[in-house]
Amino acid sequence: IGTDTRIGKRFLFAGIGYGGSCFPKDVQALAKSSRDVNYDFKILESVMEVNQRQKTRLIDHLNGYFKNDLKGKTIAMWGLAFKPYTDDIREAPALYNIEALLKLGATVRVYDPEAMENVEEILGDKVTYCEDEYTTLDGADALMIMTEWPVFRTPEFKLLKEKLSHPLILDGRNLYEPEQMKQEGFTYFSIGR
Repeated sequence: IGTDTRIGKRFLFAGIGYGGSCFPKDVQALAKSSRDVNYDFKILESVMEVNQRQKTRLIDHLNGYFKNDLKGKTIAMWGLAFKPYTDDIREAPALYNIEALLKLGATVRVYDPEAMENVEEILGDKVTYCEDEYTTLDGADALMIMTEWPVFRTPEFKLLKEKLSHPLILDGRNLYEPEQMKQEGFTYFSIGR
């Protein structure tokens, strides 16, 4: 699959699910077409189901760490767009996670290089919009990474550890190596490893 130029290696990474305007809509249309002709396209239905679950998979780890009590916790979130280099938030996993966190009583502080204005149009003042990635960490109990923006790939880990009240990173895009995070003193959850 990785040698197919239409797919390529850049699309074959474990993560918190797909979003955007095209792929989810195309998959849903194909599923509807199969239902319209009474074809039970189980694998496609499973893809949609797994993708939906995958979007908030890190919430399970967060709940486990805080013993199912996120009320009053502050969560920093890096990345809001469904992918880097866009402000598109359609079907973005970050939105599903924000919704889940708010329902659980958490406060959410967010940063994205491009998409904050679009999120603010939807969520208004339900979250705190920060001027940079490090400002989100002020008083935060954990960091969740939702979009693989290059600026998030090489943070100052010492500064992260100083700012976070718990050295907890939940990485939905597998930006860091688990062994390095352990050596840096973080509790680190990623996807599929």
